[in-house]
Amino acid sequence: MHLYRMLGDGDRVMIAVSGGIDSLVLSWLLKEWRRKAPISYELLAVHLDMGFGGDEHLLVREQLERLDLPMLIEKTDFGQRALIAENGKSGCYHCARQRRNRLFALAAEHGCNKLAFGHHQEDIIETFFLNLFYGGNLSAMVPKQELFAGRLALIRPLAMVEKKRIIALGENLGITPVANPCPIAKESRREKIRAWLAPLYEEEPALKATIFTSLGRIKPDYLPIPPSQP
Repeated sequence: MHLYRMLGDGDRVMIAVSGGIDSLVLSWLLKEWRRKAPISYELLAVHLDMGFGGDEHLLVREQLERLDLPMLIEKTDFGQRALIAENGKSGCYHCARQRRNRLFALAAEHGCNKLAFGHHQEDIIETFFLNLFYGGNLSAMVPKQELFAGRLALIRPLAMVEKKRIIALGENLGITPVANPCPIAKESRREKIRAWLAPLYEEEPALKATIFTSLGRIKPDYLPIPPSQP
């Protein structure tokens, strides 16, 4: 958070809470950090119920109440609508796009200049391979990204943290993650990438750190980049 200057005095931070262990631990972290930091900032936890049915929003509310955070829970039909692919793209793409756009709108409505996500080290690595295999480009997620001429910044305070450390902290805090209700969650391209990487990490324990480090050591002169056209 220091390296990327993620937080500043007077910030109003919206936390995107899916209900998974990552976003719930992030919620605790930002509240705890505020207690110790030499700056003052406000927090608002936001959960979008994606409309798959069930009581996930009640379970998320229960966890946020335990953390004693101000919250906003909104029901949508984004998930159901996204199950029908459009323009040849996956339902996951549409679901994520609608969720992200609604979060942007809510941030503006509630005067939030920062939007915090619980993405961690493995998420960033997986995104790189997703874009490489399916997007035809070399890119991932960055710890901090400014949007809308600087009116909103996306921050990922857990970007350098391994998933296992987040799980361990969540267990120590007594946080109960809420299961993803999406019926095709286990069939996504991200899950395929995750399943592909898992045995590689197990066979070569240092591989994860090596891949993550390599994302910050790009050598464009050794990539077959076509010359720019006049």
